[in-house]
Amino acid sequence: MVAVEPGRVGDADGVADLWVALAADQRRYGSHLLADENREVVREAFARDAVAGELLVARAPPANDDQSNGGIVGFATFGVESGRYDTDAVRGVVENVFVVPDRRGEEVGADLLAAAECRLADAGVDVVALEAMADNEAARRFYRRHGYSPHRVKLEKSVESDTLTKE
Repeated sequence: MVAVEPGRVGDADGVADLWVALAADQRRYGSHLLADENREVVREAFARDAVAGELLVARAPPANDDQSNGGIVGFATFGVESGRYDTDAVRGVVENVFVVPDRRGEEVGADLLAAAECRLADAGVDVVALEAMADNEAARRFYRRHGYSPHRVKLEKSVESDTLTKE
């Protein structure tokens, strides 16, 4: 059993280590993020998220798991979207949901997602948005099971594409 709780500034290093694993894994789905090269940037961001109350961690009891990351076996980050356009809905955004591979299938991700959604609802959002890599069918299936459906689709192509017209 794990406990989902607010992340602390002291958790930033452990969460950053998990984020590096997440980013490295997402490369197989076409992510452009460089994992190790961004570790320090994300560590600082997680510390800020902890101070803002926008970091959740799933922590395993000390007796059951490796404590190298403070017992953290998953994390989620979230926040209320702020932008320069007027909209008809206040949107919350879940930025990351990650669970270490050997704890997947234990509802850890579902618990993290639900806790982030509750915090966003308490903050007054009307809708919650998140992103998943288009080729990551497991993640897309997970989010569909939790009520998410496509809202906006990002498209991309390489400038090396044979369809690019240069003047």
